[in-house]
Amino acid sequence: MRRTIALDLGTVRIGVAVSDPLGMFAQGIAVLAAEGPWLVRLDALVDEYDPEVLLVGMPIRTDGRRGPEALRAEECAEMLRGRYPDRTVELYDERFSTAVAQQALIEADMSRKKRKGTVDKVAAALILQSWLDRRRSV
Repeated sequence: MRRTIALDLGTVRIGVAVSDPLGMFAQGIAVLAAEGPWLVRLDALVDEYDPEVLLVGMPIRTDGRRGPEALRAEECAEMLRGRYPDRTVELYDERFSTAVAQQALIEADMSRKKRKGTVDKVAAALILQSWLDRRRSV
């Protein structure tokens, strides 16, 4: 199995995580500015890690409905399919990933300033780890 890259899309920042080559573990690797040339940075990460799958976090609401954030994730996934036609692009439920990441960093006694720059890649790693674990259990 080749690697997987996961994206936690935000309006300000995009967290990025990558799996190990065996598909066992996720690691947060980058935080990209959502308003900047993030696709250029993503191109470099795709070149570096050569993922088989690009995983996009799908922010489904707690009641199961899809809001505007989910529509944005679907549009991003479609754009990525066009940009990387040789890769599989999947959407994956990411409910509570940012909240769980934030809580873990608070419990680790990380300062607010450091959390701001870290929480997005931790959330991406949580999304990816959940996806990896689910694939192994099927």
